[in-house]
Amino acid sequence: MNPPILPNHSDRKPHLLLCATGSVATIKIPLILSSLSHHTLSIRLILSPSATSFFTGKTSEQPPLSSLSTLPNVEAVYTDEDEWAVPWSRGEKILHIELRRWADIMVIAPLSANSLAKICGGWAEGLVGSVVRAWDTTGELDIVRYPLPSPDEEKEREEEAAECMAEGARTGVRKKHIIVAPSMNTAMWKQPITRKHIEVLEGEWGVKNGGWFEVLQPMEKELACGDVGGGAMKDWREIVGVIEDRLNLRNEAQAET
Repeated sequence: MNPPILPNHSDRKPHLLLCATGSVATIKIPLILSSLSHHTLSIRLILSPSATSFFTGKTSEQPPLSSLSTLPNVEAVYTDEDEWAVPWSRGEKILHIELRRWADIMVIAPLSANSLAKICGGWAEGLVGSVVRAWDTTGELDIVRYPLPSPDEEKEREEEAAECMAEGARTGVRKKHIIVAPSMNTAMWKQPITRKHIEVLEGEWGVKNGGWFEVLQPMEKELACGDVGGGAMKDWREIVGVIEDRLNLRNEAQAET
């Protein structure tokens, strides 16, 4: 792939930063992208090194990695190698910071057990982990753009953000969300440490408690490994529905009709 350009921050489309980490459920990414193709939005995709291994072109379910960038609304596909593709010089942009600023919402589907543990441990390993680690968890830095405000509302939000930075974080300040869809072997899902990690994301860092994480609980089924039980990523259609709701895309579609 050619080195991806940095995001356009000035358009008035909703911005979806869709990510996949090392789980077999990564093969659902093309279905998610295709189901969002009829909406007006901008999508940028990040794949962890292990996630890229599922796009081999061997079957229609696993198309070649290069094909993902040709799908509607997909502006760029990033891997870890894109972070420091060329030597950095002072004054130049930093990719994981620009992607954080650009995104209206970040969705990690699937989120592997390994990546879940690293997020909860504060690791900034790889491009996905770096964006998560750099996320504005206070609401002081990034304005919540979506649903898209009118020009007057946008000015008000900028003023609120400036005031917030001057005074420090306040309760009730709006924050951009990260939605995660865990996906792992049943035994991994039932591990006590996994339960603790999910409790951190849903509790201390959860949107219901003024935080920024929303967890889409996995479902029970027969997994690709043959085990039967919990840990399978939430149905990709339901994930699409959550994205549409959070970005107000269903209302947008209704307005057009």
